[in-house]
Amino acid sequence: MQGIIKAYDPGSGDGIVISDKDLSEYNLAPNALEGSIFRMLRQGQRVVFALDSEGRATSLSLGSESDMGTPGF
Repeated sequence: MQGIIKAYDPGSGDGIVISDKDLSEYNLAPNALEGSIFRMLRQGQRVVFALDSEGRATSLSLGSESDMGTPGF
């Protein structure tokens, strides 16, 4: 799935991702940044993510307009 970061607290690691597909909001899993290039996130940052068994966003990686198949990219 792809979306954008709605909010992120670097102190606690809590955050929310909004899915591009249906605008659903997902909380970040505690391990969401493990194994990724991210050390922190910023509001509005585009990411690709998966959902864990509890419906939380995890396995974050860089997202881009080209990932969405936007014409012209």
